[in-house]
Amino acid sequence: DKVKKTFLKKLGGRIASLREMKGLNQTQLASECDKDRQSINRLEKGNVNPSAYYLFQISQALGTSLKELLEFDR
Repeated sequence: DKVKKTFLKKLGGRIASLREMKGLNQTQLASECDKDRQSINRLEKGNVNPSAYYLFQISQALGTSLKELLEFDR
């Protein structure tokens, strides 16, 4: 539905923004999370609904908290 789609796009944008602030490309982030670049690309575009553990892996790789990862205007 529309609310879910909007949320996932904003989450993906937040992850991309944090990744860029850390100076990482998608391949580097993927490597830190034991994922492939395409998986990170889909996540950042809002095309995937990540598990809680996947979000934890992303936050660890970006050196941030889950709370900070989810701090965006819903």
